[in-house]
Amino acid sequence: MTANSPFDLAGKTAIVTGSTKGIGRAIAVALARAGAKVAVSSRDAGRVGETAQALTDAGHTVIGVPCNVGRKDELQNLVDRTKSELGPVDILVCNAAINPYYGPAMEIPDDVFAKVMHTNIQAQLWLAQMVAPDMKARKDGAIVLISSIGGLRGSDVIGAYNISKAADIQLAKNLAVELGPDNIRVNAIAPGLVKTDFARALWENPEFAEPRIAATPLRRLGDPEDIAGAVVFLASQAGRWMTGQTIVIDGGATVPV
Repeated sequence: MTANSPFDLAGKTAIVTGSTKGIGRAIAVALARAGAKVAVSSRDAGRVGETAQALTDAGHTVIGVPCNVGRKDELQNLVDRTKSELGPVDILVCNAAINPYYGPAMEIPDDVFAKVMHTNIQAQLWLAQMVAPDMKARKDGAIVLISSIGGLRGSDVIGAYNISKAADIQLAKNLAVELGPDNIRVNAIAPGLVKTDFARALWENPEFAEPRIAATPLRRLGDPEDIAGAVVFLASQAGRWMTGQTIVIDGGATVPV
């Protein structure tokens, strides 16, 4: 990455939640390669350590902070440690999410529904609230919420997850309005079906995956790296006049035909 590139992130500090595998890890790698100092995080302390070490060995400035995004005190620790060890947060990527229930929303237990909403929506708002003061002080910042094309569709089996992802899209719009006067950009990305552990039950099932691939103009499912470049764009000067938007990256799966 050259110093005069609009995608250069040298000197920037980023937090990426859920960044020890899949889309989150690809995002952390891409931000680090663009020059950012990165805090990687997930609930699994072992994977956090391995991911941070791998990126450090590759020559990047990275720390690892285990964190369950459903716990506010752990989120605050993530932000505090990042600020202490890497500097105030310039870039926040909210990628961590859960989907513990597969079935009709009409039958989902109350506690499971509440947990999905708490983890997939409340945690994003908490993190935004935690990093916003330093961003406001600098009159600059970028927040990216990883949503899903599920937030644009209905489903009879992952309805609660889809509701939470639709809320992420709206949260990006609301925060864009609130934070825009301080030059803080807030956007969402809505990936299609990506080959990650999180979605393994779908893409490893030929009865589901093959029709999906056939209905996708690019005729393939996504790889985690297919999402990461858009985050670099949104976090960098290349995306400096974009806020409140949702970028759909799905190989064309949602294109009307």
